[in-house]
Amino acid sequence: MQLPIDITFRGMTPSASVEGAIRRWTDRIERTYGRVQRCSVVVEQPHLHRTHGNRFRVRVELVAPGGAIEVSHDSAIDSDHENVYVAVADAFRAARRQLQDRVRIARGDVKTHEPDRAEP
Repeated sequence: MQLPIDITFRGMTPSASVEGAIRRWTDRIERTYGRVQRCSVVVEQPHLHRTHGNRFRVRVELVAPGGAIEVSHDSAIDSDHENVYVAVADAFRAARRQLQDRVRIARGDVKTHEPDRAEP
C-alpha cells in the first residue's frame, strides 16, 4: 500500500532531493506500522540569516487509527537544523518513536501499575 503524502515547502524553493528523503522516511514509517492512513509534512525556512545559517523547521503529521501524531522540530532549538536533511530525519525519528510507543501500548507490552488499594 502506498501511503498518501502531502509535502509543503514554505519560505524556500521546492527540492526534489528533499522530497525524495521525505518519501524514504515515510516508507520506513509504513514498514514500522502499516496502518498509517495519511502523512502531511511541512518544511519551512522561516528566516534567512547570513551569519548564523539558514535553519529549517519540519512538521510531520501522521493520521492512524487511534488519532493523529503531530511532531514539530523547531529550528531555534537545534543548531544542527541548518541542514534540511538533519531536520527532516529528526522530525521523522520523533514521529516513529511516538508511533512505536502507541503500538506497544495497544499490544499491552507496556507495564501499568495497579492503583494503591486501601487495606481494610
